[in-house]
Amino acid sequence: MTQGSTTLGGMHMRDVPEPVPGAGEVLVRVRACSLNYRDQIIPLGLYMGGPVTSDTVPLSDGAGEIVALGEGVTDWAVGDRVAGLFFQSWQDGPPSPGVGPALGAAGAPGMLQDLVVLPATGIVRIADTLTFEQAACLPCAGVTAWNALMAGPRALQAGESVLVLGTGGVSLLALQIAKAAGAIVVATSSSDAKLERVRALGADHVINYRTTPDWGAEASRLTGGIDHVVEVGGAGTLAQSIAAVGFCGEIALIGVLTREGNTNPHGLMFKGASIRGIFVGSRAMASGLNAMVDAHHIQPVIDRRFGMADALDAWQYVSSPDLFGKVVITL
Repeated sequence: MTQGSTTLGGMHMRDVPEPVPGAGEVLVRVRACSLNYRDQIIPLGLYMGGPVTSDTVPLSDGAGEIVALGEGVTDWAVGDRVAGLFFQSWQDGPPSPGVGPALGAAGAPGMLQDLVVLPATGIVRIADTLTFEQAACLPCAGVTAWNALMAGPRALQAGESVLVLGTGGVSLLALQIAKAAGAIVVATSSSDAKLERVRALGADHVINYRTTPDWGAEASRLTGGIDHVVEVGGAGTLAQSIAAVGFCGEIALIGVLTREGNTNPHGLMFKGASIRGIFVGSRAMASGLNAMVDAHHIQPVIDRRFGMADALDAWQYVSSPDLFGKVVITL
C-alpha cells in the first residue's frame, strides 16, 4: 500500500532487496496469507489512525517456514513451520499498552511478501495437522475466536452454549473451537444454504435472522440463555446479543461490521451478564489454539484461494455476500 492510500488502487506489487535477519530475528519464507475484515479497510484509509502514513505491506496473517536465523536465535531452526503473531510483543497475560505493533498496518511489516523478517518472539509454531494455507487462517481470526471463548475470566466449558453470528472467518472458527470443547452452538445467517453448511460443521441450532428478526430471543429460547456470545456484528447486532445472553453469560465484543444501532447495555444488568472487549490475543493464546487444532483435527474453512498475481481479486471477493469462511492468497 502506498502512503496515504484510500482505495484498493493504492496497492501495487514491488520488487525489493531480499531482507536479512538481524540479532534476535528470523527470516520467514511466506507460503500463504489470509484476509480479515481489518485488511479490507486499511487500504481504504478507514482503519485506526486513518490512511497509512508510509508505504506498508498489507496483511497480518501469514504462514511459512524459517529460512534463516539472526544472531543469538536459539529457540528456532531453519525449516520450522511458523506463523506471525498479530501483536508482535504480546506474549501472555491480559492486554496492556505494551502489546506492540500489529502486523500489516503502518509501523509494522505485513505478511503479503515472499520473505519477511520478524522478531524470534513474534512468531508461533503452527499446528502439525495444517497446511500453510490453513495455518494462515489463524493468526487474527483464529486467535480472536480462541480469546473470545477460551481466555478471560470464564473459559468455555463442555455443555455450555455459544452463539456465533454469520459465516465469516471468526464465526466459523469459533464454531469449530466450541464444538471441540463440547459446547452447544447456535449459528445465524441470512442464507438458508449457508445455515445448512454450518449445520454440517456441527452447529446444533441455526437461525435465519431475516425470517426471524428477534433472533436474540430465539437463541435464548433454544438454549435457556446463551453462555458465550461471539459478537462480530457491532452496534447493529449488540441489542440482539444482549437479548440472547443468559444469566451470568458473557458477550465477547469483537465486531465493527455495523456501526449504527442500539448499544444500551442495561439489559445486561438484569441478568448479571457482561461484555468483554476482544482484540485478537497473545502468543500463549495462539499456542493454545494450535494445540487444540492438532488434538481435535480442526480444519479451518477456506472459501477461495487466489494466487499472488490475483491478490486484488481476493480483496474484492472478501466483500462478497457469498463469502463463507476464509479467503487465502498463496505465494
